[in-house]
Amino acid sequence: MTEPTASVQPRVLRMHPLDNVAIVVNDGGLPAGTTIEGGLLLLDKVPQGHKVALVALTKGDVVRRYNVPIGVALQDLPAGRWVQERLLQMPAARELQNLPMATVPAPVQVPLAGYTFQGYRNADGSVGTRNILAITTTVQCVAGVVAHAVSRIKSELLPLYPQVDDVVGLEHSYGCGVAIDAPDAIIPIRTLRHISLNPNFGGEVMVVSLGCEKLQPERLLPPGSFPIADQRVPNAGPHTVCLQDAQHVGFMSMLDDIVQSARPHLERLNARQRQTVPASELVVGVQCGGSDAFSGVTANPAVGYMADLIVRAGGTLMFSENTEVRDAVEQLTSRAATPEVAQAIVRELDWYDRYLARGQADRSANTTPGNKAGGLSNIAEKAMGSIVKSGSAAISHVLSPGEKLRPDQKGLVFAATPASDFICGTLQLAAGMNLHVFTTGRGTPYGLQACPVVKVATRSDLAQRWHDLMDMNAGRIADGDLSIEEAGWELFRLLLEVASGQQTWAERWKLHNALVLFNPAPIT
Repeated sequence: MTEPTASVQPRVLRMHPLDNVAIVVNDGGLPAGTTIEGGLLLLDKVPQGHKVALVALTKGDVVRRYNVPIGVALQDLPAGRWVQERLLQMPAARELQNLPMATVPAPVQVPLAGYTFQGYRNADGSVGTRNILAITTTVQCVAGVVAHAVSRIKSELLPLYPQVDDVVGLEHSYGCGVAIDAPDAIIPIRTLRHISLNPNFGGEVMVVSLGCEKLQPERLLPPGSFPIADQRVPNAGPHTVCLQDAQHVGFMSMLDDIVQSARPHLERLNARQRQTVPASELVVGVQCGGSDAFSGVTANPAVGYMADLIVRAGGTLMFSENTEVRDAVEQLTSRAATPEVAQAIVRELDWYDRYLARGQADRSANTTPGNKAGGLSNIAEKAMGSIVKSGSAAISHVLSPGEKLRPDQKGLVFAATPASDFICGTLQLAAGMNLHVFTTGRGTPYGLQACPVVKVATRSDLAQRWHDLMDMNAGRIADGDLSIEEAGWELFRLLLEVASGQQTWAERWKLHNALVLFNPAPIT
């Protein structure tokens, strides 16, 4: 038997008194023969974040974590045994019928007043946390030219406009060679349209088109569909550079046209100044990636507490990831503000169930090898830790993929997206997100060029090893040095600082992913 030392006490964490498993907290795990709390002897070496049976389980017994079934034992498991993924059968997904619909009253939350940040007020009333020139593209064929043009704009022009934070080319793989009129083609089209209108782009709309593509500029951005920053050209179409225009003689001519066309946009953006705005103007998207068993213990609960603070302050908090909340559907529909909102949640999850079925995939594909190495056995367990990012407020609105929030859609919003990090982030940008929070246990250098990403580590080991990638260490909760409430407040205050211009690590290192569309339309 291994006796604990005074400096390193064996620690396991049980999420609910009725749980029959607990996870190992110690870095590096615990060896077989260790005596843990309650005098239980470990029969196996148990890695950090993995589950140990607290009581003897017989074949067919339900394994509970968060007081929720996360699997059924496939064999007898004595107390102290390592409960590995292969020893569990994943429970069936909850049917989408006969769900509790708007049955749980939201807790009374005192409004939070007096919190502000320094943001950019836009002509349409929205507020940006960054001041960025975006160059929208209609088709993948122009991506190479736009990349060269953006490089020139950054080197030649951007130093002349110190109030402009960046220049972004919204490159993608859509626009031609697709069934542009297929019923679901609206999803990538409206995603591109609404990203072009993201608050961090200041209402400046600049488009590069090839000329012969299916997704023509007037279809992507119809006249009158967006505000003009200086209001001098009401109901005009976007400022478009078409590469097939006769005026372009060679590659350098195309580049020169794009670069020179950027000047008036940069001048208007550069004239903008940050001003004090209330915290109610925050539109925060939350997401997790590279998750582990600590995600639902430290970082995600802290984000959930922060989510309640955002809602109390009158702001907007978006949570997403269809497959990561699907197994918690009862919790979503019961928390809906109205039966209509609950039905909208069911509609979106049912659509995604059928989408996965068309591709002969199922929800079990979500849990990655890294998730499993971090202690998450299956999507049922992962869902319970993921959903806590949404906090406790009533779900007030539901967005389909690529839809944009209306000004009156405040509060807690379910923005239906796939769980893929990049696609989720892209769709949240389209919804109008101006600030992003990303939690991770295994680690990822994920970032978004259009929006600051605050990354929160679930474990102190990760935060220390990736010290120049993680913006906050929620692992201090598991270490016993910080409460969930304290972490939530710390994150809330950090968001106000970042929204006011403080750079995240991802921004400092310019760790930006490409735009990735959710494209369910068939390819021709």
